[in-house]
Amino acid sequence: MSYVRCQRCDRPACPQCQRSAEVGVQCVDCVASAQRNLPAEHRPPRFADKHGQPIPVVTYVLIALCGLAYVAQWATNGLSTGVTESLWYAGFYTSAASLDSQFAALSGIGFEPWRMLTSAFLHSMSSPMHLLLNMVVLWMMGRTLEPALGWARFLAIYLISAFGGSVAVLLLANPLAPVVGASGAVYGLFAALFLMIRRIGGSVVSIGALIAVNLVISVVWSGISWQAHVGGLVVGAACAAVLLFQPKSDQTLVGAEEAAQRRRRMRRRQWWGLAGVVVILMVITAIGAMQITPESLLAARG
Repeated sequence: MSYVRCQRCDRPACPQCQRSAEVGVQCVDCVASAQRNLPAEHRPPRFADKHGQPIPVVTYVLIALCGLAYVAQWATNGLSTGVTESLWYAGFYTSAASLDSQFAALSGIGFEPWRMLTSAFLHSMSSPMHLLLNMVVLWMMGRTLEPALGWARFLAIYLISAFGGSVAVLLLANPLAPVVGASGAVYGLFAALFLMIRRIGGSVVSIGALIAVNLVISVVWSGISWQAHVGGLVVGAACAAVLLFQPKSDQTLVGAEEAAQRRRRMRRRQWWGLAGVVVILMVITAIGAMQITPESLLAARG
């Protein structure tokens, strides 16, 4: 029987459950509770390498999904119901015309809004460099952003930016021209990194120049959906602003529990802000969809 008591809860702790603290010994339950109340940036990473550096798991999962999708694209190449044709996106898949049952029956076009996200996991089969460059940039951005933001917020920025890129395609591109690629999501990460560096007072010259050069290439180079790039960049910036530029709280000294409550309130504001961005995109999608009628599709085809 142990007579050593936890300095925090005053309960007896057996030798296996004792953890050394700054003053005395704490039990494993109190240590775990203290870690849960730490700010995210101060917590030990859930996944780390042998040197203790965080492993960007979500980044690697996204890269793996894009790679598997590319293999599936090639495996089903030439089929009318291949992966590419089943998951790519064009404006007519989220249009008023696709909601017209008679037109949909005649054209084979249905209302399929999920393509606004699934297209971000596909890449051009005519140019493997499309996949390679996007994945390299995703790896570079993810190594910095995922540990800094946390995997959930990082994933949210990625997916919402992909959605934003598709919304821009709906509004600005030919509704009959399908697009694929993770570029919209990657540009959203560009914007997030730019704002994060700016938020901590670092120099944004390099990342700003990189974004500018890539935008110029997007516009000048044929066959690139600049609309998705610009849409992803703008929406990624909006998401990052929601996460990084929260209202400043009272700077007076408070206890650990009050500090934890403030952090929880901030996280709730962040998620509500991201939800607001999604709602705005959905409203814009609805407005854009109403502009694409059977008549406008026939005009675009002609």
